[in-house]
Formats: sequence, structure tokens, C-alpha cells
Amino acid sequence: MEQSGGIQASLSGRYATALFDLARERGQLDAVGESLRALRDALARSDDLKALVASPLVSRGDASRAAAALAADLGLDPLATHFLGVLAHNRRLSQLAPVIRDFTTLAARHRGEVSAEVVSAHPLDDGQMAALKARLKSMVGAEVAVDAAVDPAILGGLIVRMGSRQIDGSIRTKLNALASAMKG
Repeated sequence: MEQSGGIQASLSGRYATALFDLARERGQLDAVGESLRALRDALARSDDLKALVASPLVSRGDASRAAAALAADLGLDPLATHFLGVLAHNRRLSQLAPVIRDFTTLAARHRGEVSAEVVSAHPLDDGQMAALKARLKSMVGAEVAVDAAVDPAILGGLIVRMGSRQIDGSIRTKLNALASAMKG
């Protein structure tokens, strides 16, 4: 049932697959998944962290020390901590966000779910998240694991990505379409 061929074709996918396989073998999928969510949230909040992972000028030693400090600060599980160190040592911290995305997809498939990335202008409450999951489940015919993110720049509405499919119901996109139509 493993359908990770597309994921394994990318560099981030190969790292994510290796981490997924190791976490599955050790029975640590949930712990690693939680750690990766903490990393993803830290990346979203910190411009300094974004700059660190994107910079090719950071030495291996500095990247490894920063990764170790970050892991300790976030309280990451040992496997995710070691993995972050491997990314730093191999000068692949720039792949962190795609690795997290690919790992999340692999974990959702393992649980028999479809993964969906949802971007909203404001955090969704539990009722809104339940309604969204129910609607997505009716569309795809399977349980949906939602990876939610907040981006105030979309102004309102939602952007939903499931695999190669994207549904953009954001106010920003609607306003841009209206502006284009008015230009004629």
C-alpha cells in the first residue's frame, strides 16, 4: 500500500522516508510527528530560524550547534533530535520544511488517511476544524489529516492543498481576480 514513489523522487522525500522508516521500526511515529510539528511551528514563528536553515554561509559546526540548541529548547524526542543533527551535518537544513511535509504525508498514508494542508487567516477552533475534516472526508472518501497553518495575508477564507489539488477560497485571491476583471 506504500505509495511513496513520488515522495522518494525528491531529496526531501528520501530524508523523510528514511526518518519515517526508522520511526516506524522503533514505534516512535507519534513522538517524531509531534517533534516535527514543533519544528514546523518554530520555523513559522522565527525569521532568525528561517534565515539559519536557508543560509549556505553557516558552517557545519555552527549549524550542528544551532540544531542541538534548537532541539533542546523545543524538547524534541531523541530520534528527531538526531535527525535534525544529521540534516545540519549534511548541510541540508534548507530541506527541513519539505522533509516535515513529506514525513506528514507518509505518516498520514500509514494511518490510512489523506493529508491536507490548510491555510487560514486566523486559527480554526475545534468546531471549525471538525466541520472542515468532515467536508474534506466527504470529498475524498477517506479520513483526512489536516496540517493547519495561519497566514494573515490571505485576509480570510481558506486555502486547502491535498496532493496536487488546491482549493483557494481566500479573500486575497478573490480580490485579485476582481481587480484583474476590472482592468478588462
